[in-house]
Amino acid sequence: MHGSDRKLARLFHPVTGKAVVAPLDHGVMEGMLTGLEELPRLLELVGDFPVQGIMLNKGALRAHLADVPVDVMAIAQLSGGTRHCQPPYARSLMCSTAEALRLGADMVAVQVNIANEFEDRMLADMGAIVDEAHGLGVPVLALIAPKGERVINETDPSLINHCIRLGAELGADVTGVPYSGDARSFGRAVAASSARVLVTGGPSRPDFKSFATMVEAALGAGACGTCIGRNVFQHPNPVEAMRRIVEIVHGREVLEMAAEALRALGVADVSADAAAAEAARDAAGD
Repeated sequence: MHGSDRKLARLFHPVTGKAVVAPLDHGVMEGMLTGLEELPRLLELVGDFPVQGIMLNKGALRAHLADVPVDVMAIAQLSGGTRHCQPPYARSLMCSTAEALRLGADMVAVQVNIANEFEDRMLADMGAIVDEAHGLGVPVLALIAPKGERVINETDPSLINHCIRLGAELGADVTGVPYSGDARSFGRAVAASSARVLVTGGPSRPDFKSFATMVEAALGAGACGTCIGRNVFQHPNPVEAMRRIVEIVHGREVLEMAAEALRALGVADVSADAAAAEAARDAAGD
């Protein structure tokens, strides 16, 4: 077993074998994004749930590492680019694995957008990071998606399946991709991948119920967890949205076990409070 394998095992829940990763790295791309302005508050929210990984940029990692629970993987996002760039899907390396380790990261992440004029550079960056990280015993999460002027459908099954294959072929330990909606082909690509696959969320969607159904379908097709940020933290009730995602991934029993552990420590069960508040709103609406 390599050092990266030992660390990687911590990313997956010991009961379910699945992972919930909370990406809080959107500030580089979006700036002051509504719902993600206050990182300490979001870190506190995430800490109340059985979440296995939190993704941060290097500055946030340096400032807030103490707020990341010790049993949660701190994942350093090494890639970035702003929405003001031309084109906005270009990504460059902002941090090295060595710097991420110095800041306290347990894992590193790299972004690759394929099917565009900068694909070759991003693939080269990913290859270099995989080599560097594995040389230091650090696991790698590759977030791969089709983005570019020639991409007509960003969830085209053939493109998503190619993203899954790329992660494995270039040595990532875990690959994060959007769900294509084609359970059969997605499942075949996941089954053929040596890297485990997480489903990513993308931009916030107005219909959370249908989004949750999509997540369930992706898990049913073979994904081993989620890497979802904006669809949780920009939800009108982010606590309830997080509770629902965790329940989909790990099941109600694990969620209740985590709530019981918090109660034993004298911490309020925010998920139960959120559910009660939601029920009260529904009753008032009736």
